[in-house]
Amino acid sequence: MSQATKVDASVGARNRAIILTAAEKAFAAQGFKGTSVQQVADQAGLPKTNVLYYFKTKQELYLAVLKETMTLWNSSFDRATVNDDPAEMLADYIAEKMELSRTNPLASKIFAMEIINGAPNLNNYFDEEHSEWMEGRVSIINSWISSGKMQPIDPHYLLFNIWASTQHYADFSIQITRLRGAKMKKADFAEATKHLVTLTLNGCGLDVPEKYRIETR
Repeated sequence: MSQATKVDASVGARNRAIILTAAEKAFAAQGFKGTSVQQVADQAGLPKTNVLYYFKTKQELYLAVLKETMTLWNSSFDRATVNDDPAEMLADYIAEKMELSRTNPLASKIFAMEIINGAPNLNNYFDEEHSEWMEGRVSIINSWISSGKMQPIDPHYLLFNIWASTQHYADFSIQITRLRGAKMKKADFAEATKHLVTLTLNGCGLDVPEKYRIETR
Protein backbone atom coordinates (compact mmCIF):
# COMPACT_ATOMS: atom_id res chain seq x y z
CA MET A 1 0.00 0.00 0.00
CA SER A 2 1.40 3.38 -1.03
CA GLN A 3 1.76 6.27 1.40
CA ALA A 4 -1.02 8.17 -0.41
CA THR A 5 -3.34 5.17 -0.11
CA LYS A 6 -2.57 4.88 3.61
CA VAL A 7 -3.37 8.57 4.10
CA ASP A 8 -6.64 8.21 2.19
CA ALA A 9 -7.60 5.18 4.28
CA SER A 10 -6.78 7.05 7.48
CA VAL A 11 -8.86 10.07 6.42
CA GLY A 12 -11.70 7.78 5.42
CA ALA A 13 -11.68 5.96 8.75
CA ARG A 14 -11.59 9.25 10.63
CA ASN A 15 -14.47 10.70 8.62
CA ARG A 16 -16.58 7.58 9.11
CA ALA A 17 -15.98 7.75 12.87
CA ILE A 18 -16.95 11.43 12.96
CA ILE A 19 -20.11 10.76 10.94
CA LEU A 20 -21.13 7.78 13.09
CA THR A 21 -20.66 9.79 16.28
CA ALA A 22 -22.76 12.62 14.89
CA ALA A 23 -25.42 10.19 13.67
CA GLU A 24 -25.59 8.53 17.08
CA LYS A 25 -26.34 11.88 18.71
CA ALA A 26 -28.95 12.79 16.11
CA PHE A 27 -30.74 9.42 16.13
CA ALA A 28 -30.77 9.34 19.93
CA ALA A 29 -32.37 12.80 20.06
CA GLN A 30 -34.81 12.62 17.14
CA GLY A 31 -35.14 8.95 16.26
CA PHE A 32 -34.84 7.52 12.76
CA LYS A 33 -37.82 9.33 11.23
CA GLY A 34 -37.00 12.67 12.81
CA THR A 35 -33.38 12.71 11.69
CA SER A 36 -32.18 13.89 8.27
CA VAL A 37 -28.84 13.34 6.57
CA GLN A 38 -28.39 17.11 6.58
CA GLN A 39 -28.76 17.18 10.38
CA VAL A 40 -26.08 14.52 10.69
CA ALA A 41 -23.81 16.44 8.34
CA ASP A 42 -24.29 19.64 10.34
CA GLN A 43 -23.57 17.77 13.58
CA ALA A 44 -20.42 16.27 12.04
CA GLY A 45 -19.28 19.58 10.58
CA LEU A 46 -19.06 18.05 7.12
CA PRO A 47 -20.85 18.70 3.80
CA LYS A 48 -23.88 16.49 3.18
CA THR A 49 -22.13 15.09 0.10
CA ASN A 50 -19.35 13.76 2.35
CA VAL A 51 -21.84 11.86 4.50
CA LEU A 52 -23.51 10.38 1.42
CA TYR A 53 -20.10 9.38 0.06
CA TYR A 54 -19.61 6.99 2.98
CA PHE A 55 -23.28 6.11 3.57
CA LYS A 56 -25.51 6.14 0.49
CA THR A 57 -28.81 6.55 2.39
CA LYS A 58 -30.08 7.52 5.83
CA GLN A 59 -31.11 3.91 6.46
CA GLU A 60 -27.60 2.66 5.63
CA LEU A 61 -26.20 5.16 8.13
CA TYR A 62 -28.76 4.12 10.74
CA LEU A 63 -27.95 0.43 10.27
CA ALA A 64 -24.26 1.21 10.67
CA VAL A 65 -24.99 2.91 14.00
CA LEU A 66 -27.05 -0.09 15.16
CA LYS A 67 -24.31 -2.52 14.15
CA GLU A 68 -21.75 -0.42 16.02
CA THR A 69 -23.98 -0.70 19.09
CA MET A 70 -24.26 -4.48 18.86
CA THR A 71 -20.48 -4.77 18.41
CA LEU A 72 -20.00 -2.50 21.41
CA TRP A 73 -22.11 -4.87 23.50
CA ASN A 74 -19.84 -7.84 22.83
CA SER A 75 -18.57 -9.05 26.19
CA SER A 76 -16.66 -11.75 28.03
CA PHE A 77 -20.01 -13.51 28.46
CA ASP A 78 -19.96 -14.20 24.71
CA ARG A 79 -17.06 -16.55 25.37
CA ALA A 80 -18.45 -18.25 28.51
CA THR A 81 -18.20 -22.04 28.67
CA VAL A 82 -19.77 -24.78 30.79
CA ASN A 83 -16.53 -24.97 32.77
CA ASP A 84 -16.61 -21.33 33.88
CA ASP A 85 -17.84 -20.12 37.27
CA PRO A 86 -21.39 -18.78 36.71
CA ALA A 87 -21.03 -16.28 39.54
CA GLU A 88 -17.90 -14.73 38.02
CA MET A 89 -19.26 -14.76 34.46
CA LEU A 90 -22.66 -13.28 35.30
CA ALA A 91 -21.19 -10.67 37.65
CA ASP A 92 -18.66 -9.55 35.03
CA TYR A 93 -21.38 -9.44 32.37
CA ILE A 94 -23.55 -7.21 34.55
CA ALA A 95 -20.56 -4.96 35.29
CA GLU A 96 -19.69 -4.66 31.60
CA LYS A 97 -23.28 -3.78 30.71
CA MET A 98 -23.41 -1.18 33.47
CA GLU A 99 -20.15 0.38 32.31
CA LEU A 100 -21.53 0.70 28.77
CA SER A 101 -24.66 2.37 30.15
CA ARG A 102 -22.35 4.86 31.82
CA THR A 103 -19.98 5.50 28.93
CA ASN A 104 -22.24 4.95 25.89
CA PRO A 105 -25.82 5.78 26.90
CA LEU A 106 -26.81 7.07 23.45
CA ALA A 107 -26.20 3.68 21.85
CA SER A 108 -28.54 2.05 24.34
CA LYS A 109 -31.25 4.68 23.75
CA ILE A 110 -31.13 4.22 19.97
CA PHE A 111 -31.40 0.46 20.37
CA ALA A 112 -34.31 0.85 22.79
CA MET A 113 -36.22 3.08 20.37
CA GLU A 114 -35.62 0.59 17.56
CA ILE A 115 -37.06 -2.25 19.64
CA ILE A 116 -40.03 -0.19 20.84
CA ASN A 117 -40.86 0.56 17.19
CA GLY A 118 -40.89 -3.15 16.34
CA ALA A 119 -37.23 -3.55 15.30
CA PRO A 120 -37.95 -2.95 11.57
CA ASN A 121 -34.25 -2.50 10.83
CA LEU A 122 -32.99 -5.40 12.90
CA ASN A 123 -35.17 -8.25 11.67
CA ASN A 124 -32.39 -10.07 9.80
CA TYR A 125 -29.99 -9.67 12.70
CA PHE A 126 -32.53 -10.85 15.26
CA ASP A 127 -33.61 -13.81 13.15
CA GLU A 128 -30.06 -15.04 12.77
CA GLU A 129 -27.12 -13.75 14.77
CA HIS A 130 -28.93 -12.55 17.88
CA SER A 131 -31.05 -15.69 18.10
CA GLU A 132 -27.93 -17.81 17.72
CA TRP A 133 -26.21 -15.86 20.50
CA MET A 134 -29.24 -16.28 22.75
CA GLU A 135 -29.44 -20.02 22.16
CA GLY A 136 -25.77 -20.39 22.99
CA ARG A 137 -26.02 -18.45 26.27
CA VAL A 138 -29.20 -20.32 27.27
CA SER A 139 -27.41 -23.61 26.67
CA ILE A 140 -24.48 -22.55 28.87
CA ILE A 141 -26.75 -21.42 31.72
CA ASN A 142 -28.77 -24.64 31.51
CA SER A 143 -25.51 -26.60 31.74
CA TRP A 144 -24.58 -24.70 34.90
CA ILE A 145 -28.00 -25.51 36.33
CA SER A 146 -27.78 -29.21 35.36
CA SER A 147 -24.38 -29.53 37.03
CA GLY A 148 -25.71 -27.98 40.25
CA LYS A 149 -23.67 -24.80 39.99
CA MET A 150 -26.73 -22.55 40.31
CA GLN A 151 -30.44 -22.59 41.07
CA PRO A 152 -32.91 -23.63 38.32
CA ILE A 153 -33.67 -20.20 36.86
CA ASP A 154 -35.17 -19.81 33.38
CA PRO A 155 -32.17 -18.51 31.34
CA HIS A 156 -34.34 -16.33 29.12
CA TYR A 157 -35.89 -14.48 32.06
CA LEU A 158 -32.48 -14.16 33.71
CA LEU A 159 -30.98 -12.50 30.63
CA PHE A 160 -34.03 -10.29 30.08
CA ASN A 161 -33.73 -9.15 33.69
CA ILE A 162 -30.03 -8.33 33.31
CA TRP A 163 -30.65 -6.34 30.13
CA ALA A 164 -33.59 -4.46 31.61
CA SER A 165 -31.73 -3.63 34.82
CA THR A 166 -28.46 -2.52 33.28
CA GLN A 167 -29.82 -0.64 30.27
CA HIS A 168 -32.29 1.18 32.52
CA TYR A 169 -29.40 3.35 33.72
CA ALA A 170 -28.87 4.60 30.14
CA ASP A 171 -32.42 4.64 28.78
CA PHE A 172 -33.99 6.26 31.86
CA SER A 173 -31.05 8.35 33.01
CA ILE A 174 -33.20 11.51 33.18
CA GLN A 175 -35.64 9.83 35.55
CA ILE A 176 -32.81 8.52 37.72
CA THR A 177 -31.19 11.96 37.87
CA ARG A 178 -34.42 13.68 38.89
CA LEU A 179 -35.31 11.08 41.52
CA ARG A 180 -31.81 11.08 43.00
CA GLY A 181 -31.47 14.85 42.74
CA ALA A 182 -28.10 14.53 41.02
CA LYS A 183 -26.56 12.93 37.96
CA MET A 184 -24.87 9.60 38.63
CA LYS A 185 -21.09 9.70 38.71
CA LYS A 186 -18.61 6.89 38.10
CA ALA A 187 -18.58 5.95 41.79
CA ASP A 188 -22.39 5.82 41.81
CA PHE A 189 -22.37 3.41 38.89
CA ALA A 190 -19.84 1.23 40.69
CA GLU A 191 -22.06 1.09 43.76
CA ALA A 192 -25.19 0.42 41.68
CA THR A 193 -23.32 -2.39 39.92
CA LYS A 194 -22.56 -4.09 43.22
CA HIS A 195 -26.21 -3.95 44.26
CA LEU A 196 -27.41 -5.27 40.92
CA VAL A 197 -24.86 -8.10 40.99
CA THR A 198 -25.93 -8.98 44.54
CA LEU A 199 -29.64 -8.99 43.68
CA THR A 200 -29.12 -11.11 40.56
CA LEU A 201 -26.68 -13.64 41.97
CA ASN A 202 -28.63 -14.10 45.20
CA GLY A 203 -31.67 -14.93 43.10
CA CYS A 204 -29.62 -17.57 41.30
CA GLY A 205 -28.32 -19.09 44.55
CA LEU A 206 -24.79 -17.89 43.82
CA ASP A 207 -22.18 -16.31 46.06
CA VAL A 208 -21.18 -12.78 45.13
CA PRO A 209 -17.51 -12.53 44.06
CA GLU A 210 -15.48 -10.52 46.55
CA LYS A 211 -14.86 -7.55 44.26
CA TYR A 212 -18.61 -7.02 43.86
CA ARG A 213 -19.61 -7.38 47.50
CA ILE A 214 -21.40 -4.46 49.13
CA GLU A 215 -19.37 -2.90 51.89
CA THR A 216 -21.17 -2.94 55.21
CA ARG A 217 -21.21 0.34 57.07
